[in-house]
Amino acid sequence: MDLEIDLEQEKKEILSRYRGLLRVIKNAKSPQDKRDIRKAFDVALEAHKDMRRKTGEPYIYHPIAVARIVAEEIGLGPTAIVAALLHDTVEDTDISLADIDHLFGPKVKSIIDGLTKIADVFDHTASIQAENFKKMLLTLSDDVRVILIKLADRLHNMRTLESMRRDKQLKIASETLFMYAPLAHRLGLYSIKTELEDLSLKYTEPEEYADIAVKLKKGQAVRTRFINRFTLPIRRKLDETGFKYEIKSRTKSIYSIWNKIHKKDIPFEEIYDLFAIRIILDTKPENEKAESWKVYSIVTDFYQPNPDRLRDWISTPKTNGYESLHTTVMSPTGKWVEIQIRTQRMDEVAEMGYAAHWKYKGKQDGDSSLDQWLARIRDMLESASSGAIDFIDDFKLNLFSDEIFVFTPDGELKSLPKGATALDFAFEIHSQVGESCIGAKVNQRLVPLSHQLKSGDQIEILTSKKQKAKEDWLSYVVTGKAKSKIKTALKEEQKKVASIGKEMVQRKFKSMGAEFNSKNVAELEQYFKYKNTLDLYQDIASGKISLKKIKSQVVENGELSFTNKKPVVAEPESKSTKSTSKIPGDTLFIGDDEKDVPYKIAPCCNPIPGDDVFGFVTINDGIKIHRMNCPNAVQLRSNYAYRVIKAKWQSQKDKEFLANVLFKGIDDVGLVSNITQAISTDLNVNMKSISFESNDGVFDGRISVYVYDKDHLNNLMRRLRNVEGVLTVERGELYGEKDKGM
Repeated sequence: MDLEIDLEQEKKEILSRYRGLLRVIKNAKSPQDKRDIRKAFDVALEAHKDMRRKTGEPYIYHPIAVARIVAEEIGLGPTAIVAALLHDTVEDTDISLADIDHLFGPKVKSIIDGLTKIADVFDHTASIQAENFKKMLLTLSDDVRVILIKLADRLHNMRTLESMRRDKQLKIASETLFMYAPLAHRLGLYSIKTELEDLSLKYTEPEEYADIAVKLKKGQAVRTRFINRFTLPIRRKLDETGFKYEIKSRTKSIYSIWNKIHKKDIPFEEIYDLFAIRIILDTKPENEKAESWKVYSIVTDFYQPNPDRLRDWISTPKTNGYESLHTTVMSPTGKWVEIQIRTQRMDEVAEMGYAAHWKYKGKQDGDSSLDQWLARIRDMLESASSGAIDFIDDFKLNLFSDEIFVFTPDGELKSLPKGATALDFAFEIHSQVGESCIGAKVNQRLVPLSHQLKSGDQIEILTSKKQKAKEDWLSYVVTGKAKSKIKTALKEEQKKVASIGKEMVQRKFKSMGAEFNSKNVAELEQYFKYKNTLDLYQDIASGKISLKKIKSQVVENGELSFTNKKPVVAEPESKSTKSTSKIPGDTLFIGDDEKDVPYKIAPCCNPIPGDDVFGFVTINDGIKIHRMNCPNAVQLRSNYAYRVIKAKWQSQKDKEFLANVLFKGIDDVGLVSNITQAISTDLNVNMKSISFESNDGVFDGRISVYVYDKDHLNNLMRRLRNVEGVLTVERGELYGEKDKGM
C-alpha cells in the first residue's frame, strides 16, 4: 500500500515539475511547438520509466530539470527544449536516432546525436573524456544548441552531485573546471559559468570553499550598508537627471575569491574587490553608448576613478558578446569600488549569454564577435588531425585567454588572445598567408614572426611563395587555429618528403631484383634500425641515410634478406622506470580493495602521509601518488579518469618525507635565528636546506624539511606563523620538480 502511495506521489511530482517547465517557456507560441514539447515529455517519461538516479528519484526528474535550465536560464526555444527532454534517451534507452528522426525531425536528431557520448573508444591510451569533448565540439560548427544543452546537463549534474561517490565527485568536478566552465565563459553564460566553478570548488576543495562561504556570509550586512551609503549620491543625481535605471550589487564568486587567494598569495581580508556595483539603464538601442558615458561622468563627479582600471567593452565588445563599461573608483573610506555601467539588453546578454539570442531569436548578425569566434573554431575543427588530448589543449587556448584588439593595414579590427604573435595574426588572416609568412611590420616597424602583439597595433604581413611552415613555428604561436594549421602543413610536407624516399626505395629494390612489398620494407627497417616506415623514407629522401650502404643482401624469389644484420638491441631501461617499488617504512593502501602495492611519489606535488591523495597509473612509471590539490590534479582526473585509483595513507612515524615551506614577512635583526630555532630546537625537525631573500625590508624564505606526516608539517607551519615578523606561511613545491606524473 505504501509503495502505491509513493508511486502516486511521484506521478504527481513529475506532472508538477513538467508544469513548472511549461510556465518558464517563453518562446513556444504555436500549437505545434506545444504539441512537440508534450510529445517529447511523453516519450522521455516512457523511455525512462524504470530508471532511477543515484538519489533514488525517478530519472525523468533530470531531463525535465535540464529542459528547464535550457528554457529559463539560457533562454532557448522549443527545438532545444524538445532535445533537452530527450537528451539521454538514445544513450540510455532502446530509442534510436532513427526513432528521434521519425518522431521529431532531422534538426532534433542532429542535436541528440551531438549530445550522445561515444559508445566505445578502441585506443585506450587516449582519453575517453577528451574523445567525448572532441565529438561534442565538432557539432559546434553546425549548431551551438548542442553545447548549450550539454552545459545545462552538466549544471544539473553538478547541482545533484552530493549523492555520488567521492571519486566520482572529484572526476566530474575536475572535468567541469577543466572544460565546461571555460566553455560557458566563452559562450557568455556568466551565471552558469560562475555556478559551475563554485560547485566544482565545493567538491575539489570542500574546506576552503566552506571557509570562504562563511566569511562572505558574516560580512554581508556590512557590505550592504556600505553599498547603500556609497550609491546614495549617485541615485539622487540619476533621479534628478531623469534616467530610468536599476542599481544592483554583485558579490565576487567563491571560486574567484579562492583563485585570487592562491594566485596572488593574499588572505581573504586583503581582497578589495569582493563586490561590484552595477548600474543598469533602461534606454533605447540608439542611445545606449551615449547614456552609458553620461552615467560614467556622473559617477566620476562624486568619486575619483583609477585611470588604469577603465574598460570600455561597449565600443569594442568581448568575443563572447559581452558589453559593459567598467571603472574602479575610490570610496570616501579609502576602498576601491568597481562600477559596471550597462543597459538592460547588455545585462541580459552578460548573464544569459549572447549565444542564447544568436540566430534563434531572429538576430542575424553575420559580423558579430561570436560568429567570428565560431568561424575560428570551425577552421580549427576542419584541420584537426591530432589526437583528442592535443585537440582539447589547442581548443582551450581559445577559451581561457584574455583578448587584444589589433588592426589590418586597411583598418579592419581583429581580436586575438593575449600573448598572440605576428605569426598568429598571419594565420588569423588566412592559412595560406600564415604558411607563406616571412615577417611582419607592426606600426610600420619590421619585427620577427615571434613578436608579441599589443592592443592597438596595426600589422602588415610579409609573405614569400618559397616559404614553408617550420617545426619551430609551433613555439611562436598561441592560438589553436595557428597551431592546428602548422601541424597540418608539417604533416603534409613530411608526406611529400616521405613519398620521394619511397620512390628511391622502389628503384633500389628493382635494381636488386627484390619485390616492393611490406615484408621487404620491414627487412629494410630492421637493417637501418628504424621503428616506422615514414621516418625511414624521410631520412632516405633527406640524405641522412644512404641506400648505397646496403651490402651483403640476398634476394631469393623476390624476397630480400641481409647476411650482415645486427640484432636490434632493446633500449636499456631508463632511470625513471627502474624502480617502482614502494618507499620502505610507510604504508599506502591503493585501489578499492586497499592493497599495499608498489608506487612512486609524484614530484610535482610531493605528497606526505596525511595528505588527501589519489593514485595515477602512468604509462611507463607504474603508479604515482598525487595530492588531491596537486597543480596537475584537475587535468589528470578530467582527461584520464579511467587511470585514477583510490589511495589512502596509513600513517607511520618511522619514515621521514621531504616537504617545502614558503614564508614571507618583515625583515628584522635575529629573524633567521628565530626561524631556525623554531624548526630545529623547538620542534626537533631536520632541515635539508634554507634560503632567504630580502628586498626593501620584506623577505621571502624557503625551507626544505623532513617530516613524518601532514600533522607534523602543520605543527611546524603553525609554529613558524607565531614567529614575530613572519606574515604568511604556506606549503610549496620542491625545487625543479615539474613532472606531471603521466
